[in-house]
Amino acid sequence: MPRFSVIVPAFRVQAYLHACLDSVLAQSFKDYEIVVVDDCSPDACGPIADEYARRDPRVTALHLPRNTGLGPARNAGMGRAAGDYLIFLDGDDTLLPDALQTIADRIDATGEPDVLMYDYARTYWTGRSVRNVLAAHLDEGGPARFRLTDRPELLQLLMVVWNKAYRRAFIEAEGFTFPPGYYEDTPWTYPVLMSAGSIAVLDAVCVSYRQRRRGNILSTTSEKHFDVFDQYDRVFAFIDARPELALWRPVMFRRMLDHFSALFASRDRLPHHSRAAFFSRAAASCRRYRTPGAPVPRRALLRHGLLRLGARRTYQALSGAQRLGGRLRRGSAAVRRAVRGAALRAHYRIQLRLPLRSRDAVFAARGGGGYTGSPAAIEAKVRELVPGVRTAWICRAVDAHTVPTGTRHLAPGTFAHWTALARSTYLVNDAAFDRGLVKRRGQVLLQTHEGTPLRTVGTDLLDRPAAARGTDFEQLLRSVDTWDFSLSANPHSTLVRERAYPSAYLTLEYGSPRNDVYHRTGPADVARLRETLGIPAGSTALLYAPTHRDYRRVQRPALDLERLVRVLGPQFVVLARAPQLAGPGGHRAPHPRIIDVSGHRSVETLALASDALITDYASLMFDYVNLDRPVVLHLADIEAYEAARGTYFDITTFPPGIVARGQDELFDIFATGHWRGSRSAELRAAFRARFCPYDDGYAAERVVRRVFLGETDGLPLPVPSAARRTPAALPAQDGAGAGVKS
Repeated sequence: MPRFSVIVPAFRVQAYLHACLDSVLAQSFKDYEIVVVDDCSPDACGPIADEYARRDPRVTALHLPRNTGLGPARNAGMGRAAGDYLIFLDGDDTLLPDALQTIADRIDATGEPDVLMYDYARTYWTGRSVRNVLAAHLDEGGPARFRLTDRPELLQLLMVVWNKAYRRAFIEAEGFTFPPGYYEDTPWTYPVLMSAGSIAVLDAVCVSYRQRRRGNILSTTSEKHFDVFDQYDRVFAFIDARPELALWRPVMFRRMLDHFSALFASRDRLPHHSRAAFFSRAAASCRRYRTPGAPVPRRALLRHGLLRLGARRTYQALSGAQRLGGRLRRGSAAVRRAVRGAALRAHYRIQLRLPLRSRDAVFAARGGGGYTGSPAAIEAKVRELVPGVRTAWICRAVDAHTVPTGTRHLAPGTFAHWTALARSTYLVNDAAFDRGLVKRRGQVLLQTHEGTPLRTVGTDLLDRPAAARGTDFEQLLRSVDTWDFSLSANPHSTLVRERAYPSAYLTLEYGSPRNDVYHRTGPADVARLRETLGIPAGSTALLYAPTHRDYRRVQRPALDLERLVRVLGPQFVVLARAPQLAGPGGHRAPHPRIIDVSGHRSVETLALASDALITDYASLMFDYVNLDRPVVLHLADIEAYEAARGTYFDITTFPPGIVARGQDELFDIFATGHWRGSRSAELRAAFRARFCPYDDGYAAERVVRRVFLGETDGLPLPVPSAARRTPAALPAQDGAGAGVKS
């Protein structure tokens, strides 16, 4: 008997059925069967089901002699199911990788509940994926198993059949089946949840819910939407037949009113000529099943009251007034934005005519992010070395706390922001300032850039439209023409950027100021950083920091971190700096040895706190080798990355450490200790010699003396040889990294 029976009804989903079935067959958990129910589909769903059944004995193709609809098709699938648990998956949806393993683990951990509820993400035709906005209701805190009366808020979740796993013995004992018609989920999900002796939740996205542009049955204009009345008749009949469920009657009454209101408000479901009849039927159902007692939000009181009274014209007038009010509010907001924008432009033009302030300097990093990177290192050194300077930092309000005391915070788009851009003598950024910036005579603009370029940048992207993504190259070059100085970390960066950003600026090949901290931080400070991040004493911390993929609309993790920490063993933790890990799927309960640092503002802090780096094409590798700690590259998709973005040299022939071309190879590298062996050290030393010739802890000082103090004699300052540099050391740890589980 398999653990799961995955039931897939198929009707006019030939374009999606392959992906649906492949998503199940690719699961790491293998103890399941698939029952594909061809609901007499006029397209190729039947042959596709037969093809999969021939290829895999776990797949059963069931062909119905006539079209019956989703409900009866699912009933037919249940009749063939033999699994402990039933999972329903629509033919145009997919399971996420490892979903069945995650579901199985949770079922085991919660003592085999009657129903397990899990989450989903809406996936649009563009590739964008958005997690259910009510995911917080799936919090796994509290009792592992419970009844619906303990957590009635679960009824606020989307009442569909495919976001739950059902114990088959429970379903058969209760005699649950699906009715015919539209909205067949309604008289299934409500009775099942109300009757379940035990429910559990799983805070993880397991289903990708495809949002089709056209062709979704429930978005079709049809009088079949009147089936909703029959479905609620079935729900109330179920409650009335079981006196112990009477407490749910007020709740179901309110849910029914909300459902009717939503259907009537939708302009693409009911034919125009049938709207009056629908409203009349809805009012009759409301009078028939009216059960006071359930709380109603104030904004819904009037709508519910009019629906019960059958006051359709008043209801429509109220809805029209609400829509008009919304349009007026949006229009008013647009007018206010336009007026404020005009005022800001006028203010900026006035400020441009006033004298420059010779001691004022404005800094920014990463498009208005917090205090970080080379601009932050230079700003701190300016306050130390330049008398009388007044510095300001441009960043969003949410990052204002990162700006040090004594440095003024400027919120983007404010009058103070534009005043500073117009009148400050010094402008420093690692990205571009606002495109409305007018560079004045006497202003000095220093472009620090973000790291050493491996991937193609600037005008070199002209021949790479997938990576350029609509870049305005004319605007890019206008911005480049405002640069007075371009900071370079090494000869490679100089050669690349002088070609990719052609203009008349002066290149300062002084090293990377953001790397100064790697040579000026002691073991005690590193120990404090590790403690702040929650790294257990004696652990080996691996920083995982992949980069963005230009060839993907949706960023997905390339590395199974939970499997990695299982392979590594208990002495290792992973610092995961991967924004895509917090995408639509998010995490359920975080693994105790995976620390999510995606929102951490300072990658330098994370690097200092870690024992080794796992990355792919991120420029962080060029900075990290300053620490003389191991680097492992995970390059599973290098051919696709090279084709889409392009690189300036072959990172596989000149890497900063050991290279893994696949996930299993990476696990072997750690299992064998190869990640920190002599070959790793040799590669790292050669990489550091080529790309970090000036990184010695004094790059920011060299920049400040040249740009802000005008010193040229004796610059750049002498740089000690690599052998004489002393990067930040890790604190002594007894037994850290002693072994890796194979």
